[in-house]
Amino acid sequence: MRTVRGRTDRVVVVGAGLGGLACALHLAAAGREVTVLEREAQPGGRAGRLTLDGYEFDTGPTVLTMPELLAEALGAVGEELSDWLDLVPLDPAYRAHYPDGSTLDVVADTARMAAEISRVCGPREADGYLRFVDYVRHLWRLERADFIERNLDGPADLLTVNLLRLLVAGAFRRLQTKVNQFLTDPRTRRIFSFQAMYAGLAPHDALAIYTVISYLDTVAGVWFPRGGIHAVARALAGAAEKHGVRIRYGARVVQVETSEDRATGVVTADGERVPADVVVLNPDLPVAYRDLVPPAPLRHRRLRHSPSCVVLHLGARQGYRRIAHHNIHFGRAWRTTFDEVIRQGRLMSDPSLLVTNPSRTDPSMAPAGRHSYYVLAPVPNLDRGGGLDWRGGLARRYADDLLATLERRGYRGLTESVEVRRVVTPADWADSGMAAGTPFAVAHTLWQTGPFRPGNLHHTLSNVVFVGSGTQPGVGVPMVLISGKLAAARVTGGNG
Repeated sequence: MRTVRGRTDRVVVVGAGLGGLACALHLAAAGREVTVLEREAQPGGRAGRLTLDGYEFDTGPTVLTMPELLAEALGAVGEELSDWLDLVPLDPAYRAHYPDGSTLDVVADTARMAAEISRVCGPREADGYLRFVDYVRHLWRLERADFIERNLDGPADLLTVNLLRLLVAGAFRRLQTKVNQFLTDPRTRRIFSFQAMYAGLAPHDALAIYTVISYLDTVAGVWFPRGGIHAVARALAGAAEKHGVRIRYGARVVQVETSEDRATGVVTADGERVPADVVVLNPDLPVAYRDLVPPAPLRHRRLRHSPSCVVLHLGARQGYRRIAHHNIHFGRAWRTTFDEVIRQGRLMSDPSLLVTNPSRTDPSMAPAGRHSYYVLAPVPNLDRGGGLDWRGGLARRYADDLLATLERRGYRGLTESVEVRRVVTPADWADSGMAAGTPFAVAHTLWQTGPFRPGNLHHTLSNVVFVGSGTQPGVGVPMVLISGKLAAARVTGGNG
């Protein structure tokens, strides 16, 4: 494994996102002097916090899986997860709502889930589900150590016995094709394949290796930290500061200073120079290359980015008994929906939506007797959907359309009960420093996965390291936390 050469005593981490904070914890545990410079007034990066008239909203991810990765990051400095976060297991993890009026609760307990599928779709489908669980659990075991929680320097690093086992298991076939081998009902096929969108691809284009996202979501379990996902960032930041990491908020880095092939420090917007033996960059990787380091093109063909999303933050008087904490509302269209967003650069004509209702689990997320909602609609990124004028009136019109869609799907009276509303569009994501206006980073195509994904070591600056969803292993809270451990290993030479 390649590591940073030379002295590594003083590390500056640019950005207090989840990846940067996890990296800081692992570095502090290894005895490094760590300073984190964060441009905002709070930690979290994409996992930020929006407060509107007493309503609290997570600005980024809302789904938390694999809390053991949080325990690992905190445990690196001797802290216990339970001392920092109150994690509530969600039961159900999701509730799927279908156009025919049926619903399917996704629960982590496989016996209960099989019974639920049998109730909704019949016993043969439940048998197929149990075989699917065995399959994705097998893939997760094959992929985790060799390909996910490991720094990969080149294609040769893939040549392990588990690669052969993955080939034999059909993991490089199309995801939807593989799911369809186990499941026959369109409802189960959707709930166990929609996660491909997290990887930036349609289920009929993604590789079956990404069924492990479905495993994490629907089998391993989903948790909610009281206070929202932003509470995770606060916990990691608090533990880091307790163990000697210096975090400076309101410190926007504008440049990485270099001498020959090394970074020597960073410069902030107010002209301060902060010296460093190693610089770890947490901003979106293509943007960090573009804005912070001397001109050096990525050693990749033009990157293909994931679709973006519109997020509608709503604070409302109206509550609904039929919904769960996380809800997937499927439209009648399926393949057409992905084609519109990913290939055609159009808005969904029959949208499938994620609706999260955090105040259901944590009433402190809304004023007494009120409810907070997070509505996510996949939309084209700015590269693909350049004709969509998000800076004009489209944001307001599309938000109105989403509310009308929700009303038709059972959220009657929602529009008139809304007290606060905030719309976040691809233009807003771009303004926040996200390439192509997407919070989901570079898509997980075959040639942007594993060692083919932009690496976490700068290819000309020997002591600049990247962390976050734009580098290995990829997108999602678990992968970003792992990226922090992998980035730290590039500095310390430890396992990763």
